[in-house]
Amino acid sequence: MTICKKCPRGCDTDKARFCGMDELKVARVMPHYYEEPVISGKNGSGAIFFSGCNLRCCYCQNMPISRGQKGEFYTKERLENEILRLQDSGVHNINLVTAAHFITEVAEVLQKVRQKLKIPVVYNSSGYEGDISVLDGLIDVYLPDFKYMGSEIAAKYSAAPDYPEVAKRVIRRMIEQTGEVVIENGLIKRGVIIRHLVLPGHRDDSIRIVEYIAEHFPLAYVSIMSQYTPEFNVGPHELDRKVTSFEYNSVVDRAAELGLKGFMQERSSASKIYTPEF
Repeated sequence: MTICKKCPRGCDTDKARFCGMDELKVARVMPHYYEEPVISGKNGSGAIFFSGCNLRCCYCQNMPISRGQKGEFYTKERLENEILRLQDSGVHNINLVTAAHFITEVAEVLQKVRQKLKIPVVYNSSGYEGDISVLDGLIDVYLPDFKYMGSEIAAKYSAAPDYPEVAKRVIRRMIEQTGEVVIENGLIKRGVIIRHLVLPGHRDDSIRIVEYIAEHFPLAYVSIMSQYTPEFNVGPHELDRKVTSFEYNSVVDRAAELGLKGFMQERSSASKIYTPEF
């Protein structure tokens, strides 16, 4: 048996991998205007959406690419060219979206293209990563999710009971690589922004997460998200509703009490119209 070591799944490479991918595949390359303001700015973030996912949450809003077969197979040379083309288009950064299962290929491309880049590289992650040491010195901004504090709901919604411990370890390493957040002229240049999506019925878990961030990751910013959209849910029925204002505001209020820096979303973000067409 040959084990894939790119992520915590440790799949048998002679069989179908959990991420559904064994070759570099990209779903879409585009300027993205709906990230945090310090990432999207006025010109947009140069997003590269990778096909497949090693987490595949039951409520994923990008399901056509995370579970489907959307996308085109890429050579590393083509990916390098797309990165440079995005830079030439005037975007504020290169935003690598959900690349954990292609981390080796991405690191090799960044090694080649790094000297040609004049804008930051953002690594947009589910937080369920393997060894990210290959990215040290190649990533300016990490944008990891911190989805769950409880292993039970991590198993229920993402088939990953080890998610909380993996995310804690990975985020700590991301902060070690980048240090404190640096923002210049309204745009992030370096650091870590931890995203957390508040799920219906789980505000207590969300509050535990912001409390953990405040205690263990004081150098990071947080982005507390209200954009959960039940139209994408293929899991348990308790997720078949939007997050209430009480649930969301109680998490934001706790983050404010703890003195966390970062961002919150408008409640109107809970709509599928903000999901890119793939």
